Amino acid sequence: MKACAGCEKENPDDALFCHHCGMAFAAGAVQSPAEEVRLWRAFIGPSKAILFSFNSGWSWQSAETHYLETFQKFSLGPTSRFALTWHWSAFLLDPFLWFLYRKIYLYALVYAIGPVLSAYFTGDVTVGIVWRIMAGSSANYIYYWHVRDHLATIRRKDGLDHSARERLLRDLGGVQPYVLWLGVALHVLLLVLVIGAIREGLLEGGR
Repeated sequence: MKACAGCEKENPDDALFCHHCGMAFAAGAVQSPAEEVRLWRAFIGPSKAILFSFNSGWSWQSAETHYLETFQKFSLGPTSRFALTWHWSAFLLDPFLWFLYRKIYLYALVYAIGPVLSAYFTGDVTVGIVWRIMAGSSANYIYYWHVRDHLATIRRKDGLDHSARERLLRDLGGVQPYVLWLGVALHVLLLVLVIGAIREGLLEGGR
């Protein structure tokens, strides 16, 4: 067991973050624990999010605290392991929009094209539910690796001064606020298309 420098509570020897306060433990003494957790928090960003748990129900709280607690389930010393978690936002909202919101562009592209191609080739529009379940069960783990990989890239840039590092953290991390308005616009468009399709079906005597 090892003690956290922040809250002085005991944690397993292989923990990357304190299980009690979320402070990160230094990896190979490259960063102090306080600086390490500051980097993770700065990358995730100070925005709040609508969160859900079976213990406390729905809540409006800091996203960085929530993610640091969730990331504990994936850390195993210097390595990582997959653990089944659930991400309600990635499931209930369009997964494409959530990944885009968190700047995970490759997965945003996958979830933009994948459900459309699946529905086209299968002829079943409900196949999108399968994609939402996949996103809900894997979004936390994907986001964990997204943050971890980008922070590793930032650490390797030794010549950065403080302002340049902070600017890079903002550019690579945080969220894309415009995605919220994009989501509203796309859902309004979808509603219009659905209403149009229903009206055409009724006029033609179809289902």
